[in-house]
Amino acid sequence: MNRLFAAGETRPTTGRLAVAAAFLMAASATTALGTGTASAESPLEALRNYQQHEQWESKLDDTMKNLEQIRSHQPTLSPSTVTYIEQAIHQYQQIVSNGGWAEVSTPGRTLRLGSWDGAVVALRHRLVSSGDLSADKINGQRFDSDVDAAVRRFQIRHGLTPDGVVGPVVQSVMNVPAAVRLRQLQTNLVRVRAMSGYLGDTYVMVNIPAAEIEAVDNGVVRSRHTAVVGKIDRQTPILASKIYQLNFNPFWTVPVSIIRKDLIPKMKRDPQYLAKNHIRIYDWHGNELQATDVDWNTDEATKLRFRQDPGADNSLGSVRINFHNQYQVYLHDTPSKSLFTKDYRFDSSGCVRVQNVRDMVTWLLETTTPGWDRTRVDSTIASGERVDVTLDHEVPLYLAYVTAWATDKGVVNFREDIYNRDGLNGSEIEGPQIVLQ
Repeated sequence: MNRLFAAGETRPTTGRLAVAAAFLMAASATTALGTGTASAESPLEALRNYQQHEQWESKLDDTMKNLEQIRSHQPTLSPSTVTYIEQAIHQYQQIVSNGGWAEVSTPGRTLRLGSWDGAVVALRHRLVSSGDLSADKINGQRFDSDVDAAVRRFQIRHGLTPDGVVGPVVQSVMNVPAAVRLRQLQTNLVRVRAMSGYLGDTYVMVNIPAAEIEAVDNGVVRSRHTAVVGKIDRQTPILASKIYQLNFNPFWTVPVSIIRKDLIPKMKRDPQYLAKNHIRIYDWHGNELQATDVDWNTDEATKLRFRQDPGADNSLGSVRINFHNQYQVYLHDTPSKSLFTKDYRFDSSGCVRVQNVRDMVTWLLETTTPGWDRTRVDSTIASGERVDVTLDHEVPLYLAYVTAWATDKGVVNFREDIYNRDGLNGSEIEGPQIVLQ
């Protein structure tokens, strides 16, 4: 059976006429069966649509390469970012003064490459307004490759998976008013300006609303890491600190808050929960207890110590990154890698989970502590033994809250105000902000 080939898949250089002929035959059959119906497709239309799909698919690789180019190697917290946010504020003031942008409405359906829908007209206008689509592409009901590229660009700017599909989530983000986005930029200008001083030659920055981590070396982002940060009711704190130690194959001592909120309810539902997850119970004299020794219908468990053994199921994964703080939080690996693929990554109890954590750990050690490289990192983890490494030089760490910023490429980024700290409901900006002295 002939078929269309997916993006990136090798297409045969011969036999295209045969594929087109198959389309013609299929279209003829459809016309014969559906004479008089609006959905019938003539052979000419079938051939034209086939050729158009081929053109769209051939452009997809170029589109993705172009989208990668909008990512900047410049740190979010830098003096230059202040300038770029100021330029973005001017741009959005003009958008607001021109009446903002049109809403996109697709009740009960999604729009994607190949869609022919009246809603695509509003979608094109919306994308032109924010600079994601060229103004000369504003007309048309067809969701073509230009619209696809513009939607993916919009998704990247808003921290969404760039799949080119306009569903309920993308639609709701597109329909945030331009005036709200302008106020976001103005609010975050204050934040970034306060933190655009000297942060250190080498530092790590966690942007909580973006659920993303930047490893910065000499003013350039060496690597970015997807993160999972605190839930709305268990927020990752905003602070400035320093990374001082790494724990390979760590034990996990369960915090009292998690014992109360999670562990006790889970033990009530499943008395084997601790055994299944290799969690041991100790009193504060170091004596190991059994689960049957604890009354799970009281808060007795909060007065005990729960420690999870190292291994594949350990909640901290293969390594924990310690920094000075009063909140008992840290950066760490995780066995739940699938969370990194989600758009919504606010799922921890305050700690920060790090994707590709071995890359970050190798960089931290090579930068600060002689004798370490990726081979030694991998072999240490593979040994399964608990190894603690104190860095020769502590590395500055910033847990920041930035929901809007712009880059040297003119890309204006927005993220959801997940902890409601932007004060866009008329109240003052909530929560502590880091101010460099």
